[in-house]
Amino acid sequence: MNIKVFTIRLSKEFCQKDEDRMNEFLDSVEVKLSSTNFVTTGTNDFWSAAIFYVPKVSKNEKAETKFSEEDLLPNERKLFNALRHWRNDFAEKLNWSSFRICHNSHLIAIAKVNPQTLDDLEKVPGFGKTRTEKYGDDILAVLNVL
Repeated sequence: MNIKVFTIRLSKEFCQKDEDRMNEFLDSVEVKLSSTNFVTTGTNDFWSAAIFYVPKVSKNEKAETKFSEEDLLPNERKLFNALRHWRNDFAEKLNWSSFRICHNSHLIAIAKVNPQTLDDLEKVPGFGKTRTEKYGDDILAVLNVL
Protein backbone atom coordinates (compact mmCIF):
# COMPACT_ATOMS: atom_id res chain seq x y z
CA MET A 1 0.00 0.00 0.00
CA ASN A 2 1.18 3.52 -0.79
CA ILE A 3 0.69 6.80 1.03
CA LYS A 4 0.50 10.36 -0.22
CA VAL A 5 0.05 13.46 1.92
CA PHE A 6 -1.73 16.57 0.66
CA THR A 7 -1.81 20.04 2.11
CA ILE A 8 -4.94 22.05 1.41
CA ARG A 9 -4.13 25.67 2.09
CA LEU A 10 -7.11 27.73 3.18
CA SER A 11 -6.32 31.00 1.48
CA LYS A 12 -8.48 31.78 -1.55
CA GLU A 13 -5.33 32.03 -3.61
CA PHE A 14 -4.41 28.33 -3.12
CA CYS A 15 -7.43 26.43 -1.81
CA GLN A 16 -9.08 25.55 -5.15
CA LYS A 17 -5.76 24.66 -6.80
CA ASP A 18 -4.83 22.35 -3.88
CA GLU A 19 -8.27 20.70 -3.92
CA ASP A 20 -8.12 20.15 -7.69
CA ARG A 21 -4.68 18.56 -7.38
CA MET A 22 -5.92 16.20 -4.66
CA ASN A 23 -9.13 15.32 -6.53
CA GLU A 24 -7.20 14.53 -9.69
CA PHE A 25 -5.01 12.17 -7.71
CA LEU A 26 -8.01 10.54 -6.00
CA ASP A 27 -9.58 9.82 -9.39
CA SER A 28 -6.48 7.91 -10.45
CA VAL A 29 -6.14 5.57 -7.44
CA GLU A 30 -8.17 3.21 -5.29
CA VAL A 31 -8.31 4.73 -1.83
CA LYS A 32 -7.95 2.24 1.01
CA LEU A 33 -7.90 4.66 3.95
CA SER A 34 -7.67 8.38 4.54
CA SER A 35 -6.97 10.60 7.49
CA THR A 36 -7.37 14.35 7.73
CA ASN A 37 -6.18 16.85 10.31
CA PHE A 38 -6.60 20.56 10.66
CA VAL A 39 -3.21 22.16 11.28
CA THR A 40 -2.73 25.55 12.89
CA THR A 41 0.75 27.01 12.81
CA GLY A 42 -0.13 30.48 14.01
CA THR A 43 0.52 32.02 10.60
CA ASN A 44 -0.81 29.48 8.10
CA ASP A 45 -3.79 27.22 8.75
CA PHE A 46 -4.36 24.23 6.45
CA TRP A 47 -5.86 20.78 6.15
CA SER A 48 -3.48 17.87 5.93
CA ALA A 49 -4.81 14.75 4.24
CA ALA A 50 -2.99 11.42 4.26
CA ILE A 51 -4.24 9.04 1.57
CA PHE A 52 -3.42 5.34 1.72
CA TYR A 53 -3.98 3.88 -1.73
CA VAL A 54 -3.21 1.29 -4.35
CA PRO A 55 -2.92 2.11 -8.04
CA LYS A 56 -6.23 1.84 -9.86
CA VAL A 57 -6.32 -0.86 -12.50
CA SER A 58 -8.55 -0.11 -15.46
CA LYS A 59 -10.89 -2.77 -16.79
CA ASN A 60 -8.67 -3.26 -19.85
CA GLU A 61 -5.54 -3.68 -17.72
CA LYS A 62 -6.97 -6.25 -15.32
CA ALA A 63 -4.87 -9.33 -15.37
CA GLU A 64 -6.83 -12.24 -16.68
CA THR A 65 -5.88 -15.69 -15.63
CA LYS A 66 -4.66 -17.52 -18.71
CA PHE A 67 -5.15 -21.26 -18.89
CA SER A 68 -3.94 -23.70 -21.50
CA GLU A 69 -5.08 -27.20 -22.39
CA GLU A 70 -2.16 -28.57 -20.37
CA ASP A 71 -3.68 -27.00 -17.24
CA LEU A 72 -6.87 -29.05 -17.56
CA LEU A 73 -7.58 -31.90 -15.19
CA PRO A 74 -9.30 -34.98 -16.68
CA ASN A 75 -12.83 -33.85 -15.72
CA GLU A 76 -12.08 -30.33 -17.00
CA ARG A 77 -10.82 -31.78 -20.27
CA LYS A 78 -14.19 -33.53 -20.69
CA LEU A 79 -15.96 -30.19 -20.16
CA PHE A 80 -13.63 -28.46 -22.60
CA ASN A 81 -14.21 -31.09 -25.29
CA ALA A 82 -17.99 -30.90 -24.80
CA LEU A 83 -17.90 -27.11 -25.02
CA ARG A 84 -15.71 -27.22 -28.11
CA HIS A 85 -18.08 -29.70 -29.75
CA TRP A 86 -21.08 -27.44 -28.94
CA ARG A 87 -19.25 -24.35 -30.26
CA ASN A 88 -18.17 -26.03 -33.50
CA ASP A 89 -21.69 -27.34 -34.17
CA PHE A 90 -23.23 -23.96 -33.41
CA ALA A 91 -20.73 -22.16 -35.67
CA GLU A 92 -21.41 -24.63 -38.47
CA LYS A 93 -25.16 -23.93 -38.26
CA LEU A 94 -24.48 -20.22 -38.61
CA ASN A 95 -21.85 -20.78 -41.30
CA TRP A 96 -19.32 -18.95 -39.12
CA SER A 97 -15.79 -19.66 -38.05
CA SER A 98 -15.87 -21.16 -34.56
CA PHE A 99 -13.66 -18.43 -33.10
CA ARG A 100 -16.45 -15.90 -33.78
CA ILE A 101 -18.43 -17.54 -30.99
CA CYS A 102 -15.52 -17.91 -28.58
CA HIS A 103 -11.89 -18.91 -28.63
CA ASN A 104 -10.46 -22.13 -27.19
CA SER A 105 -8.94 -20.04 -24.39
CA HIS A 106 -12.46 -18.98 -23.36
CA LEU A 107 -13.66 -22.58 -23.38
CA ILE A 108 -10.65 -23.66 -21.33
CA ALA A 109 -11.37 -20.92 -18.78
CA ILE A 110 -15.01 -22.04 -18.58
CA ALA A 111 -13.93 -25.64 -18.04
CA LYS A 112 -11.53 -24.56 -15.27
CA VAL A 113 -14.07 -22.34 -13.49
CA ASN A 114 -17.15 -24.50 -14.20
CA PRO A 115 -19.67 -21.68 -13.66
CA GLN A 116 -23.13 -22.67 -12.43
CA THR A 117 -25.03 -19.45 -13.15
CA LEU A 118 -25.07 -16.75 -15.80
CA ASP A 119 -23.55 -14.34 -13.28
CA ASP A 120 -20.69 -16.79 -12.68
CA LEU A 121 -20.20 -17.20 -16.43
CA GLU A 122 -20.04 -13.45 -16.97
CA LYS A 123 -17.03 -13.31 -14.61
CA VAL A 124 -15.01 -15.93 -16.50
CA PRO A 125 -11.93 -14.43 -18.19
CA GLY A 126 -12.76 -13.59 -21.81
CA PHE A 127 -16.46 -13.51 -21.19
CA GLY A 128 -18.67 -10.62 -20.39
CA LYS A 129 -22.24 -9.46 -20.59
CA THR A 130 -22.66 -9.73 -24.36
CA ARG A 131 -21.23 -13.23 -24.78
CA THR A 132 -23.09 -14.43 -21.72
CA GLU A 133 -26.38 -13.07 -23.08
CA LYS A 134 -25.80 -14.68 -26.48
CA TYR A 135 -24.44 -18.08 -25.46
CA GLY A 136 -24.78 -18.39 -21.68
CA ASP A 137 -27.85 -20.63 -21.54
CA ASP A 138 -26.38 -23.03 -24.10
CA ILE A 139 -23.04 -23.17 -22.28
CA LEU A 140 -24.67 -23.84 -18.91
CA ALA A 141 -26.76 -26.57 -20.53
CA VAL A 142 -23.58 -28.25 -21.81
CA LEU A 143 -21.97 -27.98 -18.39
CA ASN A 144 -25.02 -29.40 -16.64
CA VAL A 145 -25.24 -32.45 -18.91
CA LEU A 146 -21.82 -33.68 -17.83
